[in-house]
Amino acid sequence: MSENLNLNGVWTGALNDASQTLARFLGDPEQIKNCVRFSEMLIETFQTGGRAFSCGNGGSHCDAMHFAEEFTGRYRKDRKPLGALALGDPSHVTCVSNDYGFNEIFSRQLLGLARKGDFLLGLSTSGNSENVIRAFQAAREMGVRTVALLGRDGGQLKSMADLAIVVPAQTSDRIQEMHIKLIHTVIESVERCLFPENY
Repeated sequence: MSENLNLNGVWTGALNDASQTLARFLGDPEQIKNCVRFSEMLIETFQTGGRAFSCGNGGSHCDAMHFAEEFTGRYRKDRKPLGALALGDPSHVTCVSNDYGFNEIFSRQLLGLARKGDFLLGLSTSGNSENVIRAFQAAREMGVRTVALLGRDGGQLKSMADLAIVVPAQTSDRIQEMHIKLIHTVIESVERCLFPENY
Protein backbone atom coordinates (compact mmCIF):
# COMPACT_ATOMS: atom_id res chain seq x y z
CA MET A 1 0.00 0.00 0.00
CA SER A 2 1.23 3.47 -0.85
CA GLU A 3 2.47 5.39 2.17
CA ASN A 4 1.16 8.56 0.55
CA LEU A 5 -2.45 7.38 0.50
CA ASN A 6 -4.46 8.66 3.45
CA LEU A 7 -7.31 6.15 3.63
CA ASN A 8 -8.86 7.92 6.60
CA GLY A 9 -9.00 11.08 4.54
CA VAL A 10 -10.57 9.27 1.60
CA TRP A 11 -13.34 7.88 3.81
CA THR A 12 -14.08 11.06 5.75
CA GLY A 13 -13.96 13.13 2.57
CA ALA A 14 -16.40 10.89 0.71
CA LEU A 15 -18.83 10.66 3.64
CA ASN A 16 -18.70 14.40 4.29
CA ASP A 17 -19.31 15.09 0.61
CA ALA A 18 -22.32 12.76 0.62
CA SER A 19 -23.64 14.43 3.77
CA GLN A 20 -23.30 17.88 2.20
CA THR A 21 -25.15 16.73 -0.92
CA LEU A 22 -28.03 15.50 1.25
CA ALA A 23 -28.01 18.75 3.24
CA ARG A 24 -28.22 20.84 0.05
CA PHE A 25 -31.14 18.73 -1.13
CA LEU A 26 -32.97 19.00 2.20
CA GLY A 27 -32.36 22.75 2.31
CA ASP A 28 -34.39 23.35 -0.85
CA PRO A 29 -38.16 23.31 -0.15
CA GLU A 30 -38.87 22.86 -3.87
CA GLN A 31 -37.01 19.53 -3.83
CA ILE A 32 -39.20 18.21 -0.99
CA LYS A 33 -42.31 19.45 -2.80
CA ASN A 34 -41.23 17.50 -5.87
CA CYS A 35 -40.58 14.38 -3.80
CA VAL A 36 -44.10 14.58 -2.36
CA ARG A 37 -45.48 14.85 -5.89
CA PHE A 38 -43.39 11.81 -6.88
CA SER A 39 -45.15 9.85 -4.13
CA GLU A 40 -48.57 11.14 -5.13
CA MET A 41 -48.07 10.17 -8.77
CA LEU A 42 -47.11 6.61 -7.87
CA ILE A 43 -49.93 6.25 -5.36
CA GLU A 44 -52.44 7.48 -7.96
CA THR A 45 -51.00 5.04 -10.52
CA PHE A 46 -51.42 2.01 -8.27
CA GLN A 47 -54.82 3.11 -6.93
CA THR A 48 -56.20 3.28 -10.47
CA GLY A 49 -54.80 -0.10 -11.51
CA GLY A 50 -51.78 1.24 -13.38
CA ARG A 51 -48.29 -0.18 -13.46
CA ALA A 52 -44.88 1.37 -12.90
CA PHE A 53 -41.95 0.95 -15.27
CA SER A 54 -38.37 2.10 -14.77
CA CYS A 55 -35.20 2.43 -16.84
CA GLY A 56 -31.62 3.60 -16.75
CA ASN A 57 -28.09 2.63 -17.79
CA GLY A 58 -25.27 1.06 -15.78
CA GLY A 59 -25.65 1.89 -12.10
CA SER A 60 -28.92 3.65 -12.91
CA HIS A 61 -30.19 0.41 -14.45
CA CYS A 62 -29.38 -1.34 -11.17
CA ASP A 63 -31.36 1.35 -9.34
CA ALA A 64 -34.24 0.94 -11.81
CA MET A 65 -34.32 -2.79 -11.07
CA HIS A 66 -34.17 -2.12 -7.33
CA PHE A 67 -37.12 0.27 -7.63
CA ALA A 68 -39.26 -2.34 -9.40
CA GLU A 69 -38.41 -5.33 -7.23
CA GLU A 70 -39.29 -3.47 -4.04
CA PHE A 71 -42.84 -3.16 -5.40
CA THR A 72 -43.24 -6.68 -6.78
CA GLY A 73 -41.51 -8.14 -3.75
CA ARG A 74 -41.76 -6.31 -0.47
CA TYR A 75 -40.11 -3.41 1.29
CA ARG A 76 -40.49 -3.91 5.04
CA LYS A 77 -43.40 -6.26 5.67
CA ASP A 78 -45.54 -8.68 3.70
CA ARG A 79 -48.22 -7.22 1.45
CA LYS A 80 -49.66 -7.91 -1.96
CA PRO A 81 -47.31 -7.18 -4.88
CA LEU A 82 -47.68 -4.01 -6.90
CA GLY A 83 -47.20 -4.00 -10.67
CA ALA A 84 -43.71 -2.77 -11.51
CA LEU A 85 -41.05 -3.73 -14.05
CA ALA A 86 -37.57 -2.50 -14.89
CA LEU A 87 -37.23 -2.31 -18.66
CA GLY A 88 -34.22 -3.93 -20.27
CA ASP A 89 -34.00 -7.70 -19.70
CA PRO A 90 -30.96 -9.21 -21.48
CA SER A 91 -32.86 -11.05 -24.21
CA HIS A 92 -34.82 -7.93 -25.13
CA VAL A 93 -31.75 -5.66 -25.00
CA THR A 94 -29.67 -7.86 -27.29
CA CYS A 95 -32.56 -8.41 -29.71
CA VAL A 96 -33.52 -4.76 -30.04
CA SER A 97 -29.93 -3.51 -30.02
CA ASN A 98 -29.12 -5.87 -32.86
CA ASP A 99 -32.21 -5.07 -34.93
CA TYR A 100 -32.88 -1.40 -34.14
CA GLY A 101 -29.98 0.00 -32.13
CA PHE A 102 -29.24 0.52 -28.45
CA ASN A 103 -31.16 3.80 -28.31
CA GLU A 104 -34.44 1.92 -28.84
CA ILE A 105 -34.15 -0.67 -26.06
CA PHE A 106 -36.43 1.04 -23.54
CA SER A 107 -38.90 2.74 -25.88
CA ARG A 108 -39.80 -0.43 -27.78
CA GLN A 109 -40.36 -2.41 -24.59
CA LEU A 110 -42.46 0.38 -23.14
CA LEU A 111 -44.52 0.61 -26.32
CA GLY A 112 -45.19 -3.12 -26.11
CA LEU A 113 -46.11 -3.28 -22.43
CA ALA A 114 -47.41 0.04 -21.14
CA ARG A 115 -50.83 1.63 -21.47
CA LYS A 116 -52.35 5.00 -20.77
CA GLY A 117 -52.33 5.76 -17.05
CA ASP A 118 -49.14 3.84 -16.32
CA PHE A 119 -46.01 5.42 -14.87
CA LEU A 120 -42.37 5.58 -16.01
CA LEU A 121 -39.38 6.40 -13.82
CA GLY A 122 -36.22 7.30 -15.73
CA LEU A 123 -32.82 7.56 -14.07
CA SER A 124 -29.92 9.40 -15.66
CA THR A 125 -27.11 11.19 -13.85
CA SER A 126 -26.53 13.44 -16.86
CA GLY A 127 -30.11 13.71 -18.05
CA ASN A 128 -28.91 13.06 -21.58
CA SER A 129 -29.14 9.26 -21.98
CA GLU A 130 -30.58 8.86 -25.47
CA ASN A 131 -32.35 5.58 -24.79
CA VAL A 132 -34.08 7.07 -21.72
CA ILE A 133 -34.99 10.18 -23.73
CA ARG A 134 -36.65 8.01 -26.38
CA ALA A 135 -38.54 6.11 -23.68
CA PHE A 136 -39.88 9.43 -22.38
CA GLN A 137 -40.92 10.43 -25.90
CA ALA A 138 -42.81 7.14 -26.24
CA ALA A 139 -44.38 7.61 -22.81
CA ARG A 140 -45.71 11.03 -23.77
CA GLU A 141 -47.29 9.61 -26.92
CA MET A 142 -48.98 6.86 -24.88
CA GLY A 143 -50.26 8.94 -21.98
CA VAL A 144 -47.79 7.40 -19.52
CA ARG A 145 -46.78 9.82 -16.76
CA THR A 146 -43.07 10.31 -16.18
CA VAL A 147 -40.67 11.16 -13.37
CA ALA A 148 -36.95 11.67 -14.00
CA LEU A 149 -34.28 11.34 -11.30
CA LEU A 150 -31.35 13.35 -12.58
CA GLY A 151 -28.15 15.16 -11.61
CA ARG A 152 -25.85 17.98 -12.72
CA ASP A 153 -28.03 20.46 -14.68
CA GLY A 154 -30.78 17.94 -15.46
CA GLY A 155 -29.91 17.66 -19.15
CA GLN A 156 -32.57 17.16 -21.80
CA LEU A 157 -34.77 14.99 -19.59
CA LYS A 158 -35.40 17.83 -17.15
CA SER A 159 -37.79 19.53 -19.55
CA MET A 160 -39.24 16.30 -20.94
CA ALA A 161 -40.46 14.75 -17.70
CA ASP A 162 -43.79 15.47 -16.08
CA LEU A 163 -41.73 15.80 -12.90
CA ALA A 164 -37.95 16.13 -12.70
CA ILE A 165 -35.93 15.81 -9.49
CA VAL A 166 -32.37 17.02 -9.99
CA VAL A 167 -29.78 16.10 -7.36
CA PRO A 168 -27.44 19.06 -6.65
CA ALA A 169 -24.21 17.19 -7.41
CA GLN A 170 -21.78 16.85 -10.30
CA THR A 171 -20.40 13.30 -9.95
CA SER A 172 -22.30 10.11 -10.71
CA ASP A 173 -21.49 8.52 -7.34
CA ARG A 174 -23.05 11.33 -5.28
CA ILE A 175 -26.02 11.56 -7.64
CA GLN A 176 -26.73 7.82 -7.54
CA GLU A 177 -26.40 7.75 -3.74
CA MET A 178 -29.20 10.30 -3.57
CA HIS A 179 -31.25 8.46 -6.19
CA ILE A 180 -31.33 5.28 -4.11
CA LYS A 181 -32.39 7.26 -1.03
CA LEU A 182 -35.19 8.85 -3.03
CA ILE A 183 -36.24 5.43 -4.32
CA HIS A 184 -36.37 3.94 -0.83
CA THR A 185 -38.33 6.89 0.51
CA VAL A 186 -40.90 6.94 -2.28
CA ILE A 187 -41.47 3.21 -1.78
CA GLU A 188 -41.98 3.73 1.95
CA SER A 189 -44.42 6.57 1.28
CA VAL A 190 -46.43 4.44 -1.14
CA GLU A 191 -46.58 1.57 1.35
CA ARG A 192 -47.62 3.89 4.18
CA CYS A 193 -50.54 5.11 2.07
CA LEU A 194 -51.66 1.84 0.50
CA PHE A 195 -50.75 -0.54 3.34
CA PRO A 196 -51.00 1.52 6.55
CA GLU A 197 -51.36 -1.66 8.60
CA ASN A 198 -47.68 -2.36 7.89
CA TYR A 199 -46.70 0.73 9.85
